[in-house]
Amino acid sequence: MNRGIRITAAALTALALMHGSSDLALGSPNRVKNRYYYEERGDMIWEVQTSQKLIALTFDDGPDPIETDGILEVLHQYNAKCTFFAIGKRIAAYPEVARRVINEGHELANHTYNHVYFKTPVSGQQIQEELELAEKEIVKVSGKHSSLFRPPGGMYDETMIDVSNNMGLKPVLWSWHQDTRDWNRPGVWSISSRVIRNAKSGDIVLFHDHVHGQSQTKEALKIILPELEKQGFRFVTVSELIQCSDAQQAKTDRHGAY
Repeated sequence: MNRGIRITAAALTALALMHGSSDLALGSPNRVKNRYYYEERGDMIWEVQTSQKLIALTFDDGPDPIETDGILEVLHQYNAKCTFFAIGKRIAAYPEVARRVINEGHELANHTYNHVYFKTPVSGQQIQEELELAEKEIVKVSGKHSSLFRPPGGMYDETMIDVSNNMGLKPVLWSWHQDTRDWNRPGVWSISSRVIRNAKSGDIVLFHDHVHGQSQTKEALKIILPELEKQGFRFVTVSELIQCSDAQQAKTDRHGAY
C-alpha cells in the first residue's frame, strides 16, 4: 500500500469513528444497547452514582423461614435496611416471613413468581404474567405494589425492560464487582472479603436468602456489617439509594432554589 492510500484509509477510519461517536451522542438506532445505554436512559440500574457513603445490600430467592429470619436478626443488630427480591410462590408459602421483612423496615421487591430465567427470545406476555402474579402476593402481605424488579440470573433483553418499565417496575441488577456468589457457598471468608475489599459508595450487593444447602450468608454478614460500618458506610434499601443519587439530589436542590 502506497502513502496516498494509507492516508486515505486513515482519513476514512477517522471519519467512521467520528460518525460512530455522533451516533452515540445523538442516541442513534445504531448505538449498541448494552448496560451503559440502558443506565443512561434510566431504564435499568446496576449501581447508583452517589457522593454519600451508602450501600444497598440485596437478597434474592426468598423468603425462607430459616435463612431469611436469621439474616433479619443480623441486619437488626446493625440497623441495616435492605431490599429483598422475593419469589412470588415463596411469598405465598411463607407470608409471615415476608411480612416480617416489611415490618422491620426493609423493602420487598419482585423476583418473578416462579423464578423464571428470561432467556432470549422471551414472550412479553410471559414476562407480564410472571410479574403480575408476584405483585399479587406482594400486595397481599404489604398492601401495596413494589417498584423494583430483578430478573432471575440477571438475564434481560429489550422486551423484558420495556414490559417491566411499563408496569412501573424498575429492573435492578447489581454492581459487577459485588456478586458474592453466596448461592455456591464459596466460604464465609470468600463472601465477606469480596464485599469489604470492593466496597464503594453506591454499590448494590448481591446476596441470597434462600440457597440449596447450608447458607453461609448470615455468618458473612456478621463480618461485613461491622467492618463497613466502621468505614463509615450506611446500609439502605435500593429505593433509598436511588433517592440519594447525585442526580436526584441535584434535582431536589434545583427545585429548592425556586
